[in-house]
Amino acid sequence: MTTIPATPRSGSVPRSLGAVLLGLVSIFVLSLGIDEVLHVLHVYPPWGEPMRSPGLNLLALGYRLPIAVFGSYLTARAAPRNPRRHAMILGVLGLALSALGAAAAMKADLGPLWYPILLALSSVPCAWVGAALHERAAAR
Repeated sequence: MTTIPATPRSGSVPRSLGAVLLGLVSIFVLSLGIDEVLHVLHVYPPWGEPMRSPGLNLLALGYRLPIAVFGSYLTARAAPRNPRRHAMILGVLGLALSALGAAAAMKADLGPLWYPILLALSSVPCAWVGAALHERAAAR
């Protein structure tokens, strides 16, 4: 008698991709939405102009970090299995995208370099926190 090796559940790969995409899109939409509101309210300079004020960059970091945690929580919650792994994949993807943004910022003089560097470095820790919050909620 031969045994058939275990295979992933039907449809789990699309659901996994969807979970990571859900987190990524939620982070983009919420971050850019708040950015737009702050531009319209003239808190931020017009699009395309650098934000040279450290205070404005701290403000942006202040809402982008919780948004990254929230997006990672959503990814973990939507994951078909291994929620932490899905959230961490999102964190690594965020690290890669933020590193590209930091490299672009270095060339384009878009403001202080510490801001995009901190965004990149915070991606994986934010993903870990989002996954931990999901695990805590799921344990209840």
